[in-house]
Amino acid sequence: MKSGKANTIPRVTIPLPYTFATYEKKWGIPVKDPNISKLSGGSDTKLNKFKKKDYNYSKLSRITFGKGLCITIGAVLTVLLLRLLSQGHLADIIAAVIARILHISDTEADILYFKVVGNNMQFILAVTIITFMFVLFQMLLKSYKSYFDEVVNGIDQLMDEDGEISLSLELEIIEHKLNHVRQTLKTRAFETQRAEQKKNDLIVYLAHDIKTPLTSVIGYLSLLDENPDMADMKKLKYIHIAWEKANRLETLIDEFFEIARSNSESVPLKKTIIDLYYMMVQISDELYPQLNSCGKHIENNISENMVLYGDSEKLARVFNNILKNAIAYSAGSSVIKISAQELPGKSVVKFENKGNIPEDKLQVIFDKFYRLDSSRSSTTGGSGLGLAIAKDIVVKHGGEIKAESSNGNTVFIVELPSV
Repeated sequence: MKSGKANTIPRVTIPLPYTFATYEKKWGIPVKDPNISKLSGGSDTKLNKFKKKDYNYSKLSRITFGKGLCITIGAVLTVLLLRLLSQGHLADIIAAVIARILHISDTEADILYFKVVGNNMQFILAVTIITFMFVLFQMLLKSYKSYFDEVVNGIDQLMDEDGEISLSLELEIIEHKLNHVRQTLKTRAFETQRAEQKKNDLIVYLAHDIKTPLTSVIGYLSLLDENPDMADMKKLKYIHIAWEKANRLETLIDEFFEIARSNSESVPLKKTIIDLYYMMVQISDELYPQLNSCGKHIENNISENMVLYGDSEKLARVFNNILKNAIAYSAGSSVIKISAQELPGKSVVKFENKGNIPEDKLQVIFDKFYRLDSSRSSTTGGSGLGLAIAKDIVVKHGGEIKAESSNGNTVFIVELPSV
């Protein structure tokens, strides 16, 4: 098995609960806790999430300002009119009207006008201004009440399945926001329903896959229990089969717990600097028995200086699952090539093997319990969880995993954020 030349860079083996260890660079300086570093986003990202946004309420402002301006102009014109009433020719006309109505002399009418209007003009002006202010306040209050009623009705429509929420033109921004929230709620409800369906499918498929090896274990152990005088060779054969089925059962249960853990957002990633070259060397060594049994080998073309930033245990699981899939489905006695490169903003790891995947299967191969070869049962093939687990882990790292297949070659591509 080709895995590249020996590396003289000092390294530290990190003991992990997983079946193989992961190598990390020894940098010679203390590495800060990655959970509080900029590489993991830090607290600034959370703070930015709650920053206030500036919305443009210009239409609402213009309408409100217009209403206030009209009332103010009306108040000013009324005050000017009252000023004119208290003096000049207009005052004489009013006094003459009073004299004619009350049947008094012009002099008495002038005195009465002066006492009633002239001496109380400041009071009349004040009452007029207060009246206009009250009218302005009532108009604004009524308009805002109508706006609030519209918004409340819009909120009531959030759970409606059909139709768009429609508000006044001046509330266009709130209308867009409510429609966005409504669409978000519908999307989340759909995702919740889909997640519930996936969980139910997971239980059904797992129960089916567990039942097969469990039934075999019980069956062979029952034969041994019912036939104590069975020939030794036959006993050994049945014991070996029961042991294989029990191991298969253990693998299925382990994968079930792994997919459950990967779906749980409460499990934090323990990100570190990972020496990718030595990780692949270790994984290749662990897979040697499977490679040797089918005449295949791994070609590690990764630079010895290539590093990744992520959870070493979980990424090791990703690469292990991809390689197991390549071993299972690649052409016999072929080479599985591993390469990696650093691109702007991301690290790309590729796994290439001989074999073809139909175009319509390139996306569904990452679904839970999907097996590319439908003729493989859970007894002879994988559980169909390996690539699904790999995808969940990569997505939690903020990366992407995809498959490409053409001209008899298949390439699995893992993209992760750069260090």
